[in-house]
Parts: sequence; structure tokens; C-alpha cells
Amino acid sequence: MRSNASQYELIAPGSLDSVLALLAAEPDAWTPMAGGTELMVALGAGRLEQHKLVSLWGIDELRQITANDDWLSIGAGATFTDIRQNAIVAKDFPLLARAASWTGAIANQNRGTLGGNIVNASPAADSPPVLLVYEAEIELVSAQGRRRMPYSEFHLGYKRTVLRPQELVKAVHLPRGRHLPVEYLRKVGTRNALAISKVALACVGAMQSGKVSTVRIAAASLRETPARLSATEAALLGHALTPERIQAARKALLQEVKPIDDIRSTANYRAHVAANLLEEFLEQMTASNSKTRS
Repeated sequence: MRSNASQYELIAPGSLDSVLALLAAEPDAWTPMAGGTELMVALGAGRLEQHKLVSLWGIDELRQITANDDWLSIGAGATFTDIRQNAIVAKDFPLLARAASWTGAIANQNRGTLGGNIVNASPAADSPPVLLVYEAEIELVSAQGRRRMPYSEFHLGYKRTVLRPQELVKAVHLPRGRHLPVEYLRKVGTRNALAISKVALACVGAMQSGKVSTVRIAAASLRETPARLSATEAALLGHALTPERIQAARKALLQEVKPIDDIRSTANYRAHVAANLLEEFLEQMTASNSKTRS
């Protein structure tokens, strides 16, 4: 049953300060809406519980993408089109540009925002695994002030975050100058496009003297939140990528992940495909190391 739009209220204050003042005055009454790609689906399906919405669309302060020598800062209101078309993102953070390019159709990319993708807190979201391996930081803002933290601390559980009722995500900050020689991103879905991921894996790594010196691995659809796979990383750090070590890393991943059965896939399928993706990444690490040595 579709929702009755006349039962909903939408206001557009037009400035960040005005939105924050509204949220401070009535923190539990208003739900911020950016591009609306998730909320409008819920509205059409008759399951949008929030009846008072405040629009963030058109607030320039939230849409800016800026850079200095140390950080690339992406406003929470930046769309996926903004991100995939940005030259600095493409050069310094190519995995994020790629994830942005497969987040829904072009129409969704024109409206969907990075902040909305994060706050929606879906374990299957496209951008979070990339943000995790790039060691992003997230900036939260309210009428009381701002706070900044590692993005890895933002998700608390399924659809739960540290975001307070009066807060917004203002920006995501990515550290520059930490490029690693091997970067990997794969998404497995029902189709090649316009599909929610059954499983996705983002990885970056480097080898030194024939051993893994740096590795970061993050996944979508394998836990209740987007997550770094720290036990799998630990199984690789300091080791040569022998066949035995690769099998040990696969085993560590299978023990670490906690996928579920749902309408899109089974837990068993998700876990074993993720292990295959991990092995593919490690093969790329080995090939890259061989080229460097030759």
C-alpha cells in the first residue's frame, strides 16, 4: 500500500546552520533527507515511518569536495556523480571512484549522496568498504559543535551508528599520500549493474622483501555492518604469500565473517565467494611483487 504524501511534512531551511538549529530544538522530531533515494522508496512502499523530513539538498557547504596536501574532504551531500567525476578522487582514491560508478543507475548517482549511503547503515552499501581500507575519518556536526573520528568507529550494529539525534554527517576525510601498490575492489551481485551486493570486498596492500608489509581488507554483506576483517589481515601480515599462507588466510576469513541467508543469497555462498575474492586479491599481490623484483 502506497503512502499518502499529504500526511508527510517536508521543509527545506536552505542552510546548514538552520538545519542544525531545527534538529537541536526538536532532535527526535525531524529526519534529515539528502538525495532521498532510500526514503522515497520507503515512501512509495508505504513504510516510511518518519513523517517530518528536513531537506539537506542544495546546501553548498555539504556538497563541496576540497583537498590540501594531507586530506581530501568530501562533503556528505556530494553525490556519487560528483565523486566519480572528481579528478582527485580518480587519481588518489580510484576504488572510491569505481564504487561510486556502480551505485545504482545514473539517476540514483545524480541524487544519492555519500553521507546518505553511510547513514543508511546498510551492511551491503557500496562505499563503506572502500572508506574503511582507505582509513577514512568522518566528521559529525550539530548546533553544539563538531567531532571527528575514524570511520571504522561509526557503525555500532545493524542499522545503528554513533550519530546522535541532533547530529549530521558533515564530511568524510581521506588521508592523501598513502597510496599502496595493489588496490582491489570486487562486487558480486545478481547482475552486472543495478544490483545490491551479495558480497563485496575492498583490499589494499604492499609487500616488502617478499612478505606482506601492509594489508587492509574490508567487506560488505559479510557482517551486520560494513567491517574491516582484522583477523584475516593478521593472518597475512609479515608472511610470504605461499599457497599454504593463502589457504590460512582463506580459513581466517571464513572464521571471521558472519553472513546471513536472505532473499539475495545464502550465508554459505557469501562466505566462500568472499574467500575466492580474497585469493584473487592475494594473487594480484604476488604478481605485483614479482614485477617489482624483476
